[in-house]
Amino acid sequence: MVNMDFITGLPRSHRQHDSIWVIVDRMTKSAHLLLVKTTHSAKNYARLYIQEIVRLHGVPVSIISDRGAQFWKSFQKGLGSKVNLSTAFHPHTDGQVEHTIQTLEDMFRVCVIDFKGNWDDHLPLIEFAYNNRYNSSIQMTPYKTLYERRCRSPIGWFEVGESGLIGPYLVLQAMEKVNIIQEKLRTT
Repeated sequence: MVNMDFITGLPRSHRQHDSIWVIVDRMTKSAHLLLVKTTHSAKNYARLYIQEIVRLHGVPVSIISDRGAQFWKSFQKGLGSKVNLSTAFHPHTDGQVEHTIQTLEDMFRVCVIDFKGNWDDHLPLIEFAYNNRYNSSIQMTPYKTLYERRCRSPIGWFEVGESGLIGPYLVLQAMEKVNIIQEKLRTT
């Protein structure tokens, strides 16, 4: 089962993105943050959903969303999933996941200020930081829930010598961004 929501009203990025599609697995609490535009058609969303969610996790049994009733009903009928539509801003419908989505939205909005017009370039690092953050409801990180092991992060790359293969500058840059995002996570 997954919950879906959108973070909208963002400043347009240099690649013209203005929204983020947030997809959270209810069991593992893992999240995917997908770049979208408010002008995307249902076909764009369907293609993105298959490319980024179905290819990694298969088709969910159930989707909970508070937007796009017509789209989700027809799309999920084709995939064989059940759609449950919740009422917007009513956490009792899907409280724990709604809280997760709110945390991601708060964290992301703070990061947009730091990353300005190229915030979309940093979205994968924000997703990475979130999925490797301890979650008290599952008593581990979402990453560990999914893969049954701790994730090696860029911070540990220098210890095993991979920086020579990847390039020290790229590793340092990623480490700095992850550190900024993790600091923002602590303050949200």
